[in-house]
Amino acid sequence: MADVAGNLILLVLMIGLVLSSLLARRLPISQMMKMLAAWALIFIAIFVLFSFRAEVKMVWERVKTEAGFGTQVQADGTVRITKSADGHFHIVADVNGHPVEFLVDSGATTTALSAADAAKAGVRTPPLAFPVIVSTANGQVEMQRGRVDRLTIGPIVRDDFGVLISDRLGGTNLLGMNFLSTLKGWRIEGDVMILTP
Repeated sequence: MADVAGNLILLVLMIGLVLSSLLARRLPISQMMKMLAAWALIFIAIFVLFSFRAEVKMVWERVKTEAGFGTQVQADGTVRITKSADGHFHIVADVNGHPVEFLVDSGATTTALSAADAAKAGVRTPPLAFPVIVSTANGQVEMQRGRVDRLTIGPIVRDDFGVLISDRLGGTNLLGMNFLSTLKGWRIEGDVMILTP
C-alpha cells in the first residue's frame, strides 16, 4: 500500500513539474496541449515498460538467443550458452542481486571476480583471511577469498558460494570448476555449452 501511495505521489509531482514548466513558457494553448499530449505519451510508455519489465527482459533474452548470442533456459531446466564471437562462452549471472558477466573457464579451479564487480555486488570477504597466490596464464596473482550470498544462473542457484577476488583481473570474471562441478553435468555441443542443474 505504501508503494502505491509513493508511486502516486511521484506521478503527481512529475505531472506538476511538466505543467508548471509549460505554463511558465506562456505558449499558445494549442501548442501547450500538443506538448502536454506528448509528455502524457512519454509517461504512459515509461509506465508500460516498467509494468512489464519482466516480460520485456524475457523478450530481450529471446531476441539475443535467436540472434545467436546469449543464454537460453530450456523447459527441462538446462541452460544453453552460445559461443561468443571471441570463441569463449560468456554468461550473465545474478550475484547478490546484481548482473555480472562471467567467462566460463573450465581451466580455472575457483570462480574469480574482479575487485570492482565484487564491490558492486557486495561480496563478503573475511576480515582476517590471508591472501591466496594463484597461478594463472599471466603468472602468479594474489587474490582474496570471498563469499557470494547467492549466485544465480537461470534456474541454477548456489548459496554461500566461495569465490576469489582480485584487482588484477581487469573487467574479466571467471566462472570456474568449483561452480561447474556442482552441476549434474555440463558439455559442449558445437557452439553451445549446456549446463544441466
